Amino acid sequence: MNARKLVFLFFSTMLVGAVSGAITGVLLDLETYLSGGLLNFLFGVLWMLGISAAIALIAQMGYFAYLTLHRFALGLFKSAKLWNRVQVVLILFVLFDLIYLRYAAFAADGETLAGYAVMPLLLLAFSLAVAYLKRKETNATAFIPALFFMFVVTSIEWVPALTVETVNNSKWLWIYLAPLLTSNAWQLITLHRLTYQDDKRKTA
Repeated sequence: MNARKLVFLFFSTMLVGAVSGAITGVLLDLETYLSGGLLNFLFGVLWMLGISAAIALIAQMGYFAYLTLHRFALGLFKSAKLWNRVQVVLILFVLFDLIYLRYAAFAADGETLAGYAVMPLLLLAFSLAVAYLKRKETNATAFIPALFFMFVVTSIEWVPALTVETVNNSKWLWIYLAPLLTSNAWQLITLHRLTYQDDKRKTA
C-alpha cells in the first residue's frame, strides 16, 4: 500500500460519503430544496455535501481505529476464533442497546419497541450483506470482523445522532447514517482490492 493508494482511498471515501449523504438529505426533504428556486437548491446541496463529507471523515477515523484494535485484539486473545466469538457477543449486545435503550430513553406514548427495531435491523441486514461480499472476495475468516466493523463501529460513529433527543427518530438519523454506511462499506471493500494489486505485482 503506497501513498498514492492511501490518498485515493481517503478522497474516494470522502466523495462516496458526501454524495450519498447529500442525496439522502435532498430526497428526505425534497420540497424544501425545490421550493426556493435554483440558488436555494444549489446552496442546500453544497451544505449537505459539506456535512456528509465531515461524517465520512469520522468514518475513516473509525476504520483505521478498528484496524488497530483488530491487530491488538488478535495479539491479546492469542486466537482469531476467540476474538471472533467476542465480536459476535459485542454485535448482539450493541443490537440490544440500539433497540431497547433507545426505546427506553426516547419512546413517547403510543410508540412500540418494534418501531425502534426497524433501523437497527436494517443496519444489521446491510452489514451482513457487506460482510458476505467481503468474505466472498477474500476468505471465510473475514466475515465476522467485517460484520463487527460494519455494525458495531458504524453504531459507535452513529452515537451523536442517536443520543440527541431533538433529532432522534427524524430524517437526521438517516442523513447521518447514510454517509457512515457507504463510507464504511467502500473502505472495507476497497482496501483489500488495493492491497491485492500490490501482492499481485510482488508475485509477478
